[in-house]
Amino acid sequence: MDRSAQGVLLAFLAYAAYAVSDASVKLLHGSLSAYEAVFFGALSGVAALPFIREPGERLSGVFRARNRAMWVLRAVAAFTGSVGSVTAFTHLSMAEAFSLLFLMPTFVTVLSVAFLGEKVGWRRWLAVLMGFAGVLVVLRPGFRELNIGHLGAVVGGLSGAVTVVMMRAFGRTETRLSLYGAGLVGPVLGAGLLMLPEFAWPTAMQWVWILGYGLLMALANVFVMMASNRIEASLVAPAQYSQMIWAILFGYAVFGDGIDAVMGLGVAIIILSGVFTFMRERVRRPRGWRRAPPVHPQ
Repeated sequence: MDRSAQGVLLAFLAYAAYAVSDASVKLLHGSLSAYEAVFFGALSGVAALPFIREPGERLSGVFRARNRAMWVLRAVAAFTGSVGSVTAFTHLSMAEAFSLLFLMPTFVTVLSVAFLGEKVGWRRWLAVLMGFAGVLVVLRPGFRELNIGHLGAVVGGLSGAVTVVMMRAFGRTETRLSLYGAGLVGPVLGAGLLMLPEFAWPTAMQWVWILGYGLLMALANVFVMMASNRIEASLVAPAQYSQMIWAILFGYAVFGDGIDAVMGLGVAIIILSGVFTFMRERVRRPRGWRRAPPVHPQ
């Protein structure tokens, strides 16, 4: 198998691992606070550090950054994204949560224009409008009750987009270990403090789901990094849409979820808008993209 084929296979394996990780946190059924799940999940991500660092790089590089403000913002975005996505999977079906988290490419386009001064053509703006139209179809405002899970999913997608935009701006000047490490430190500190008032020691089964959530996330991060070393990261990113297939399968087989025709249409529109956006990204080859650590919608 050549390197390109290996890269594609690793990308799909990574996003399968992400999907199982998300299913694991959903299996908690909200029995632990989102902050506690995020704290232990992020702490488990330390297992990936030996694979993320460059040869000869010290683990203390996690806390080193040429641009300290960027590092802090990356940590905050990781915290809000993690809490948002855990909240989404707790309160929504997997397919609905993923459909809203997949607004990330749409948010990336908007933020790139606002903060990086990128010029965007009509095709990418059309993809943005498609994404928001898909959200309106899924949410059906005025026709169904919305809950905190919907807000969590949007926050998760927006936080992921903030991370992507920062990687474009600083991906060439910061180390991969520093960027990845900030994504662990933010959730560990933020969630660790907020979980204290309602902290409850997990049961044996809750530990299974928490460790499944965190360790599989770490494994997926390593797989994405390995894939990006073999093929362009812009080719790795579209594989994330395979998560929707896993979401539908897990939702039906494990959680008894169903998808009605209207939601299915909205999901399809959002996915098409994201795929179209990533196709445009591949042509642009954004600065710093290859050096960026893996980004999951949460």
